[in-house]
Amino acid sequence: MSQTVKVIGAGLAGCEAAWQLAGRGIHTELYEMKPHNKTPAHSSDNFAELVCSNSLRACDISNAVGLLKEEMRKLGSLIIESAYKTRIPAGGALAVDREKFAALITDKIINHPKIEIKTQEITDIPDGFVIIATGPLTSDALAVKIKALMPDKKMLSFFDAAAPIVTYESIDLENAYFASRYDKGDADYINCPMNEDEYKAFYSELINAQIAPLHGFEDKTVFEGCMPIEVMARRGEDTMRFGPLKPVGLRDPKTGKTPYAVVQLRRDNIEGTLYNLVGFQTNLKFPEQKRVFAMVPALKNSNFVRYGVMHRNTYIDAPNLLDRYNRLRANPKIRFAGQITGVEGYVESASSGLLTGLETVRELLGLPQIDFPKTTAIGALSLYISQQCTSHFQPMNINFGLIEPLDVRVKGKKDKNKAIAERSLKQIDEIIERINE
Repeated sequence: MSQTVKVIGAGLAGCEAAWQLAGRGIHTELYEMKPHNKTPAHSSDNFAELVCSNSLRACDISNAVGLLKEEMRKLGSLIIESAYKTRIPAGGALAVDREKFAALITDKIINHPKIEIKTQEITDIPDGFVIIATGPLTSDALAVKIKALMPDKKMLSFFDAAAPIVTYESIDLENAYFASRYDKGDADYINCPMNEDEYKAFYSELINAQIAPLHGFEDKTVFEGCMPIEVMARRGEDTMRFGPLKPVGLRDPKTGKTPYAVVQLRRDNIEGTLYNLVGFQTNLKFPEQKRVFAMVPALKNSNFVRYGVMHRNTYIDAPNLLDRYNRLRANPKIRFAGQITGVEGYVESASSGLLTGLETVRELLGLPQIDFPKTTAIGALSLYISQQCTSHFQPMNINFGLIEPLDVRVKGKKDKNKAIAERSLKQIDEIIERINE
């Protein structure tokens, strides 16, 4: 193939799109502004940096994101393959050592003979076939050019946050215990219990703690799936106890009782020297994070190696701009991938890159498009963001509500979801046969 595709952004979506293109013989130029320029949320020079959690969420195919991962694995996803190779214990979730994960992907991308790396910031949209995968942290200069493509010259946004990370050696294990909820699987989480008085004191300080200034931020503009802990707390005293601090199924072996509230810590690297505070995305000032979170007894002496941060997520009004292949309707040579399209989550972002890459290959080779159906997770997600009837478009994680229902009745939610997943994976196998013909 003499045709070159330019991919802008070496995050999860950009790397996945480039991998799918290059793996099928398409010369790909991958543009990344790091290491010369970084956003406030980035710290590593590697591609595919995870700026928030280190978890790619559930693995079981009876969970929608588990199904999406399995579809992607079957289709040869670089992101999913790398995640399993750098996996660390996290119960039923697929969590990774974030540094090794990004390093592995970077190495594979850099050493692919069909991928040419361009370490520069793109401030204008190039000619030819272009995949814009710059993510929610698109640079201001390029965002202006993207905005100019839109009929109303407007881009949408919400606010997202990351959780802090502490060292294992600084956790007071006398006030914590290893366990998984309901003792399912291995005891991969460190659980930090609080009694009622400790919890209420923590709650009181949290809702009154000083917040870091962030232009345009209001509680109503946060993404519900990644809500800052202080925003959640302001919704009611017990809201956290029904969310990330839910104690159900986490009996304390020291007392034999279920605590009033539990803060869970999840391993952040293979060595187990770092742990992140699960569900503790935050916009508190750094000194306030240290002060307030240290009110959790097991964290009283915690050494924070990374504090939580919040940033603006920018996305486009995809239903009114993109077709099901993530092509710009007004200029089909320009296509988008990843969170900038309005999909939310690591796996969803990579899935978008995979779809855009595969469908672009088919177009360049003069082959029929794949047309992932709504009965698959990949197809359902792409159709959600491209359906023009969608009103008040909001970012979306994959869920079974997006996937076409079964035409037969199956009792029980888990059994029904499993049946949907099995139908989907059968169709993915058929798609793979077509691709390989």
